[in-house]
Amino acid sequence: MQGQFLTDRGRVRDHNEDSGGIYYNRNGQFLAALADGMGGHRAGDVASQMAVAHIQEKWEESNQLSSPDEIESFLSEAIEEMNKAIYDHAVKNEACQGMGTTIVITICTQDFFTVAHVGDSRCYLVNDNEFKQITEDHSLVNVLVKSGQISHEEAQNHPRKNVVLKAVGTEEHVESDVRSLGWDKHDQLLLCSDGLTDKLPDDKLSELMRLENSLKEKGQKMIDLANELGGEDNISVILIQHDRSREEGETAC
Repeated sequence: MQGQFLTDRGRVRDHNEDSGGIYYNRNGQFLAALADGMGGHRAGDVASQMAVAHIQEKWEESNQLSSPDEIESFLSEAIEEMNKAIYDHAVKNEACQGMGTTIVITICTQDFFTVAHVGDSRCYLVNDNEFKQITEDHSLVNVLVKSGQISHEEAQNHPRKNVVLKAVGTEEHVESDVRSLGWDKHDQLLLCSDGLTDKLPDDKLSELMRLENSLKEKGQKMIDLANELGGEDNISVILIQHDRSREEGETAC
């Protein structure tokens, strides 16, 4: 696996509330995590950094996990633990009250990958045959689309498109969505915050993911384009390739 994490403040926000990274456990297994914080004066970055730091520490101290069931249990437990830590921190610190964060995490093996998420940060699977969103947004507009009240096109410009119905740290308990899927040589994953998907539709993301550029170059093109289209939000991406010769500046295992 190769992976590349990129993040950008955007053109409007005065600081970046997104966090993320690529990490390895004691057996060299690959995990990528991305969080988009929210709430309070500079509290969003506290929440996202706490979430990513928690999964990093828990993963780096873990040993080999072989089966989808083992990895799914690990991720579900980790998200519940980070939720409690963030919620307790907000309760004890007035400046952080109401803070929370989205989270999307993937653990990749040669045969399968497992994705866990809360909120509207996304994971896509990309290969020669499809560009498929693996996660389902925990958002108001997604509920409206599923119920038939608005179309996918209307959702893109809906005035409440950034209303998240579930986040890490905003309630005492949270339930994450977790699933495992098989993947093949040369398949790619894209993890991203809504600062990207609010600006670039799926067909454009698919086009950029299929360029013959390095992962870093493709990710930077996405960020640059989102900024050209306004850049009102922080923009973060993680690009992962199943099997490819290592490229300069990329993390490999």
